[in-house]
Amino acid sequence: MSEPRLTYLNLYLQRLGFSATPAPTLETLRQLQLRHTGAFPFENLTTLSGEPVLIDLPSVEQKVLHQGRGGYCYELNSLFLALLQDLGFNVRGISGRVVLGQPEGTWTARTHRLSLVTLDGVRYISDVGFGGMVPTAPLMLDTLDEQLTPHETYRIEQHEDGYTLRANVAGEWRAMYVFDLQRQEGIDYTLGNWYVSTHPDSPFNKRLMVSLTGEGWRRTLSDGSFTIHRIGSESERREVRDVDEVIELLAHEFDLRVPAQPHVRQSLARMLVPA
Repeated sequence: MSEPRLTYLNLYLQRLGFSATPAPTLETLRQLQLRHTGAFPFENLTTLSGEPVLIDLPSVEQKVLHQGRGGYCYELNSLFLALLQDLGFNVRGISGRVVLGQPEGTWTARTHRLSLVTLDGVRYISDVGFGGMVPTAPLMLDTLDEQLTPHETYRIEQHEDGYTLRANVAGEWRAMYVFDLQRQEGIDYTLGNWYVSTHPDSPFNKRLMVSLTGEGWRRTLSDGSFTIHRIGSESERREVRDVDEVIELLAHEFDLRVPAQPHVRQSLARMLVPA
């Protein structure tokens, strides 16, 4: 591995709380995914400000590891895939269709990126870029059993067109996304990212979405609505109506450094609930 890649790997692992390079084991994967979802926020500030979302690895590394930012699936799962590959995991990128919040049976665009990891002949999906419902542990693919994570319980259903990931939310098994194992190339992710970041119907262009996980909680910011979801107890919600308050909230609750450019403030102002 070249010196720049070693420097990147050491910095990445330090951000995730590792003092040494871990072995490519299932326990390592579990710790990496849990810590990643708690260290790097899911966020769409770039799309809201009208800037292009660059998903080549050097650009993502610079944004997330050096600029105090997070990203969405095409950024976070790209970065995480490269980390797993550098650590020696058998892993490749796959894709899916987000159906969360849609009527059962809805078939949406293929706009979600995740990863398939094989360990000792057992296949798992690993995902660090699914917003406020991101799984905080890898999930075994070839089982119908319910699977516990440090947060919600998930299960994977197999059907003719692939698989559906479901999460148990308030006692209801809600579909998160459908996916398959079709080979993906860079152009596939480029097209999906272009749609998500530029199409007028994309929700990423219409509202602020930020989320982060921690021990026993999830934090989300949707436009001006900030929520702390505590596992096993009532959620705490409050409205935010001031841009400076939003920027302070992003820094203290999501460890997110907001770019100082005026157009970023303007885009945040458009998302806030009117006073």
